[in-house]
Amino acid sequence: MALHAPRPSSERSASAGPTSIVPRPRWSRFTTALAALAGVAVVLTGSATAAHADPSVAEIERQIDADWNKLEPIIERHNATRADLAAKRKQADALAARITPLERQVDAAMDKVSALAVRAYKGENVLTVNAVLGSRSPSEVVGQLEMLDRFAHNQQKDVREVADLRDQLAAQKAPLDEMVAQLTRTEAQLAAKKKQINEEIDRLQKLRLKVYGNGGGGPLRPAPCPGSYPGGGAGTAVKFACAQIGKPYVWGAEGPNSYDCSGLMLAAWAKAGVSLPHNAAAQSRVTKNVSRGDLRPGDLVFYYSDIHHVGMYVGGGWVVHASQAGQPVKMKKVDDGPIHSYGRPG
Repeated sequence: MALHAPRPSSERSASAGPTSIVPRPRWSRFTTALAALAGVAVVLTGSATAAHADPSVAEIERQIDADWNKLEPIIERHNATRADLAAKRKQADALAARITPLERQVDAAMDKVSALAVRAYKGENVLTVNAVLGSRSPSEVVGQLEMLDRFAHNQQKDVREVADLRDQLAAQKAPLDEMVAQLTRTEAQLAAKKKQINEEIDRLQKLRLKVYGNGGGGPLRPAPCPGSYPGGGAGTAVKFACAQIGKPYVWGAEGPNSYDCSGLMLAAWAKAGVSLPHNAAAQSRVTKNVSRGDLRPGDLVFYYSDIHHVGMYVGGGWVVHASQAGQPVKMKKVDDGPIHSYGRPG
């Protein structure tokens, strides 16, 4: 069985800082991601092993790996979409909080203007005119008229200024509202595919059990973990990652009882006070690129050309990673998979 999902190229997303004027979102970047997500389809077909009467263990493992490498990019894009949605909603909520008091000011100012209009309609302006005409001197009449004119002008100016500011903020919020609506629609599409993703994971798990039963694919900790202790934040992160060995893989999970690949890296470095996004490709963008020769425990190892998998280097040529459904968090040799790059958080 095969899953058909396009592999988008990696690109670094621009992040909006907490400034008073919020820039318009970069539509091309997000609409490209949304189009890719909307086009993702998890196609369930019959088992590819049907053509083999008695497939070997190696053949089944190759099939599981091939199918999983098509499924994992979909899961990682799902994680990225959830993070984008949360960030945009927070940004829109902050703008809405700023707009609300201004709207109240505009409403109060408009109420005053409306009250003046009602009194004028009821004839109370006649009393004002009579009072002016009853003034003791021409200079007093002129002074009262100027005062009324200044009052009316100031009322209009105040209302106009507040309304202009309210409209300015509302105009900045409009594209964010549209972005949130697009991300929400995309998340709904992914949620509809969740059942299909889980069915595919179940199929791969049944295939693995057919080979190994409940015994798994081998020892989870074949070497000391960590192989060496780097100290500092990296030491905290690597000790945490090693302690999660044996916990199950669950896509979209970031602990404490289960993890997916990027969720394990997120949770490990969170213990060291470093925030990472829940997406392998995004993690590669926010970490410092290091060479193979500079690799040390706690560094992240990114796999595949589209960076849809990540593990943590723990020393001695080993990584800890949450590999795929049906397999718990475990160690593997760092070169067991096509390496894209290495990154150092913090």
